[in-house]
Amino acid sequence: MRLRIWIAGLAILFPAAALHSQIASDVMGMHSLGPGSKSPISGARPDACNYCHAPHSGLNIGLWNQKLTTQTYTVHTSTTEKNTGVQSMLGSASNQCLSCHDGTVAVGSTVAYGQITTQGSMNAQDVFGSNMQTSHPFSLAPPLKDNVHLVASLAANGKTADPSGAVKLIKGSVECTSCHDPHVQAKDLVSQNFLVKDGSSGQMCLACHDPTRQVGGQVNPLADWATSAHALSTAKISPQAALGSYTTVGGDACISCHTPHNAAGPARLLRGQNEQACIACHNGSSNVSPMAPYANVFAEYAAPKVGHPFPASSNAHDAAENTLLNNNRHATCEDCHSGHGSEPVGVFPPPPLIRLSQKDVLGINASDGTSVLTPAVNQYENCLRCHGISSGKQVQLIYGYFPVRAVSAGDPLNQIPQFAVSATSSHPVFHGRSSALPQPSLLANMLNLDGVTQGRAMGTQILCTDCHNSDDNRESGGSGANGPHGSRWTHILERRYEFSQAVSPGKAITNLFPNPDLSANGPYALCAKCHDLPNQVAKNTSWSQHSAHINLGLSCSVCHIAHGMGAASGTISGERLVNFDVNVVASNGGLPISYNRGPNTCVLVCHMAAHNPNSTVTAAGLRSPGIRK
Repeated sequence: MRLRIWIAGLAILFPAAALHSQIASDVMGMHSLGPGSKSPISGARPDACNYCHAPHSGLNIGLWNQKLTTQTYTVHTSTTEKNTGVQSMLGSASNQCLSCHDGTVAVGSTVAYGQITTQGSMNAQDVFGSNMQTSHPFSLAPPLKDNVHLVASLAANGKTADPSGAVKLIKGSVECTSCHDPHVQAKDLVSQNFLVKDGSSGQMCLACHDPTRQVGGQVNPLADWATSAHALSTAKISPQAALGSYTTVGGDACISCHTPHNAAGPARLLRGQNEQACIACHNGSSNVSPMAPYANVFAEYAAPKVGHPFPASSNAHDAAENTLLNNNRHATCEDCHSGHGSEPVGVFPPPPLIRLSQKDVLGINASDGTSVLTPAVNQYENCLRCHGISSGKQVQLIYGYFPVRAVSAGDPLNQIPQFAVSATSSHPVFHGRSSALPQPSLLANMLNLDGVTQGRAMGTQILCTDCHNSDDNRESGGSGANGPHGSRWTHILERRYEFSQAVSPGKAITNLFPNPDLSANGPYALCAKCHDLPNQVAKNTSWSQHSAHINLGLSCSVCHIAHGMGAASGTISGERLVNFDVNVVASNGGLPISYNRGPNTCVLVCHMAAHNPNSTVTAAGLRSPGIRK
């Protein structure tokens, strides 16, 4: 009679179809706690099943034998998750698992046999404590609520998208046993974590999370996962990296960046807080190989380079934050890249289109500065999350000298009016070149970083990253990462660009560059990327006095604004980006600082030289002979 009851107990524990194979061999792995087991904890009783179950005297919940935890948990919450966790019911599937894994009840504390003598201790990563904020949500409040990134059938009829049915809801909710089979450690022979099925390539996650789903105008944060760089990567993962169980980034898929238990970044179960999750692979370490030099993004932040500032822990990126970053500017990887949609850049699309490495990121419409684009179509739209009308912008000394212009639209850090169609003149970022004035200095092709090799054809429009870029970026012939990650040049500029600075307006300039170096290493290198300095500018083809000012050692920044004319005045109308730096130039005898494009004359004092209304220059105090315009 007792034998029949014991067999009946086993039938409850193991489905009939799997009964033979599971009894025929030791498939419980670390959950087999008897003497000499492979588990970090081993007990005195040889009957492995009885640590959790008792055939006669267990609790009336699957003949449960381990004493149940009564711990109260901090449940997982998220700004984008619509389902809310509740405390697991005593004896529920998750409560049974946590009766060992929350660390509050000793392993072997049984109902039927008392405390079984054990030795050893659980691995730290398998003890979850009371803080479940860092673990995948479970024991969800019924009924399940739908979300754009969830499989539609979850809320509709309680079914996952797993065709095998192995990944399943338990009584209409996600529980530990939705993903884990406590009786079989190695259904997945690689990730031997008691998974209910092979979890490679994100199969476990994709049973509930649907990257292809579209619901109205909602943004699916997982969109384009199937074609993303991370999903398709064959790069090998070093075992020492501890990023997951599989051998490649694509095999690890979701768990390359996320972890279902004990996450460091609880908001999205990230392996590290925001950019720290990216650093694990993109820091040039041996964690992942092969990795192209340009994928070592964090080399761009190493001194003496300066890059976009990482946020403080109190100002981290959040998936639910406003696209327009008001008073909370930060520059995490996720602000400019989508880990789910980003694709490798093989061919660079023409400006102003966004790069594939930024696929699916959000942007701000330049026409009004506030409406959100999901996703951004053009690269500058993503930049306008911070560099448009957002409040809280700051001039930071770490980026170098900041000129003050004679004519300003009010907020000098707002790039929208400076690049707008209405600007008198601007670099063609938001719109194509439209100036009716001749541009003899403009090259047919941009020059690469060596200043000699021809790069991309000039075209009619340029990108923010044509000027603000890593100083060794691969698009311009280097080997480093593309984009404004970091640079040894001020303002995260791709090449050297000097700003003339004076003791005070009108006085001597303290950083002259006489007998100028017009090469790729000289103070005019950035302008020389697109403009022919030696054969055009320095030979006065566009203005008769360029060479005189260049030979004196003045920089372009004294007379020209780099982005565009956000406003104009009666004395400076703004053609040819002429807008003087009033930290360097001063009024001449109380007259307004002015520029007249017709005769190409100005009225001001610069470097102790008075530029007069009659087109003469008074050379008093000037280090070189007077210039006549």
